[in-house]
Amino acid sequence: MPVIGLQLMMLKDQITEKGMFAVLRQVRELDIAAVEVSQVEMTDEIIADLVRGREELGVQTAAMSASIEPGGNGFALSTEFDRAVEACHTTGARFLRIGMMPFEAMTSKQACEEWAASVEPYAARLAEHGVTLCYHNHHVDLIQFEGERIFDIVRRVAPSLLFEVDLHWVQRGGMAPLDMLELYSGACKLIHVKDFRVAPLPQEAVAKMQAGEMDMQEFFGIFVGLAQFAEVGQGNMNWPALLPAAEKAGAEYFLIEQDDTYGRDPIDCIRESREYLRSIGY
Repeated sequence: MPVIGLQLMMLKDQITEKGMFAVLRQVRELDIAAVEVSQVEMTDEIIADLVRGREELGVQTAAMSASIEPGGNGFALSTEFDRAVEACHTTGARFLRIGMMPFEAMTSKQACEEWAASVEPYAARLAEHGVTLCYHNHHVDLIQFEGERIFDIVRRVAPSLLFEVDLHWVQRGGMAPLDMLELYSGACKLIHVKDFRVAPLPQEAVAKMQAGEMDMQEFFGIFVGLAQFAEVGQGNMNWPALLPAAEKAGAEYFLIEQDDTYGRDPIDCIRESREYLRSIGY
């Protein structure tokens, strides 16, 4: 069964305030056994705390973040390749993940192919060191160029680059997540687990539109924007079917993530997600 983990982006402010080890202790108290590190500067101190967290708390480092060029999130592989590999070996992490391709790469088939081709040598080199490089999707990865999804282009051009599948974003991109997991089975190593809900339509917006104080274009912007990130089990996604399918597709970690908690304490949201996962057998 895949290990239940947490995307630490949700607690980046707490890491800045309290330090990584204190946050790892809090994560372990929530019955979460692994973390993915993102939007955190990978200092030697952070790496040392991850090692300590594994040794003293039993919290695995599932994955850390990387980019190709400097200025991205995590290790810049073009300039920090050896340091990234060393950090993986030191912490026990078997995965690095790229959180998003450059926006320019999303604009055309050629641009996407060029980006994927630039990543493939790094993914292949990392594999030689026992580290798997994964690519994290958003809804844009369902864009089709000449009938070929960005997902397909990445698999064709960069076969050494596997996937970190964000099931919420797949759903938002208009592809059934179960279909995605089946189609790309074997390449889906890390899974971001977050739900997708539709917020209630604000009565105030309806009243303003009906009173002529808001035009239809502005109202429709609110209407379309009702889609939200949600705690696992608090939205419309079919987790009892999705998680076994993800496991069948090759998932090794299920990582709780919620991009926006809408004013709630993220710890409360994480706890709620974890309790739901436990209730369905995870």
